[in-house]
Amino acid sequence: MIIRDAKFIISAVKPEQYPEGDLPEVALAGRSNVGKSSLINRLLNRRGLARTSGTPGKTQQLNYYLLNEDFYFVDLPGYGFARVPKDVKAQWGKMIGTYLDKRENLKLVMQLVDIRHAPSKEDVEMYQYLAHYARPHAIIVTKADKVARGQYQKHVKIIRQTLGVLPGTPIILTSAETGLGKQEVWDLIAKYVGVEEIIAPSE
Repeated sequence: MIIRDAKFIISAVKPEQYPEGDLPEVALAGRSNVGKSSLINRLLNRRGLARTSGTPGKTQQLNYYLLNEDFYFVDLPGYGFARVPKDVKAQWGKMIGTYLDKRENLKLVMQLVDIRHAPSKEDVEMYQYLAHYARPHAIIVTKADKVARGQYQKHVKIIRQTLGVLPGTPIILTSAETGLGKQEVWDLIAKYVGVEEIIAPSE
C-alpha cells in the first residue's frame, strides 16, 4: 500500500461521533507534548496535517485522520498535564477509557514515551491498562534526536523497566526531526491493519 491521501475527518468525544463502518484504527496515546502530532506529520510527510501546539493539553477530543480511505489514525487527548483542571482530566480519562475498552475497530495502540524522561505515573497507568485489556500495543520512543545515540539503550532500559513492558512488546525509537524509526513504525502498522507493506509519501 502506498499512502496517497491523508485527511482530517472529525474530532469525537463520544461513541456516537466515531466514524461509521469497519475500517481499522490505529490510536496514538501519550502525555501532553510527547510528540503525537509531530509523529503523525512525519509519518505522512505533511507538516500541518496534525495540529501541533505550544500549549500542552490543548487536544481535548479524539482526532480522526483517514488514510487512503483504508484506515484511521486516532490521536487521543494527551494526559498528565498539570495545568488542566481536574474535571477536564476526569472527562478525558472517561473518554479515552470508553474508546480503548469498547471500540472494536481499534487494532493497535501506539503509546508514545519521551526518551528524555522516565515514564510518569500516568504512562505506567496507561501501559497497565493496555496490558490488562490485552489491547495490541507498542511503545514508540519519541525525540531520540535529543539524546546521544550511545545513550539509547540506557534510556530504553529505563522505559522498559518503569513500565513493566511485557515480553514481545515492540519498542521503536523515533525522531520527528530526523525520521528515525519511520519505516519501522509503518511496518508495525501494516501488520495490524492487514496489508503486506505500507509505503509513506515521499519527502
